[in-house]
Amino acid sequence: MIKFVSLASATSLLLCLPVLTLPAWAAPGDPDPGKAPPARERTSALMRYDTNKDGGVDRKEWAVAQEARFKLLDTNGDGRLSKDELFVGNGTPPSDRQIRSQATYFRLLDTDKDGTVSKAEFMAQAERNFARCDADKDGRISTAECRQALRRKPVQPVSTDR
Repeated sequence: MIKFVSLASATSLLLCLPVLTLPAWAAPGDPDPGKAPPARERTSALMRYDTNKDGGVDRKEWAVAQEARFKLLDTNGDGRLSKDELFVGNGTPPSDRQIRSQATYFRLLDTDKDGTVSKAEFMAQAERNFARCDADKDGRISTAECRQALRRKPVQPVSTDR
């Protein structure tokens, strides 16, 4: 059976997906982000950002990790992300659905509509992701909070376009 997903649900998933997946976006200092740790040591991608190992990721840890992600993705070092840089593939061509989802996400990030994502645009979205996951507003996020955030309808930014 085919299940259709609303645009709001798809956008919600896209906003939080980087938080919960993609081990290649590991925190700085991870010895080998491409290699999975032994089963007893596995943790969510989010908790790799927990550099002080207190069981949660605070805003500072989050910001440091997101800046490292941006630097890792910015392969040409120009301080801006192209679509190709943002959506690094795994060698398998993306499906039509993935291409549409990527295009939607890129438009969301590229707030000045110049065809690239600046570090400021990237970090603004990272802050929105953190705020959305921080359900109890204590300034720390956990995997459980982020999973709950995936189930909530996202708050859409107010458009300044007319």
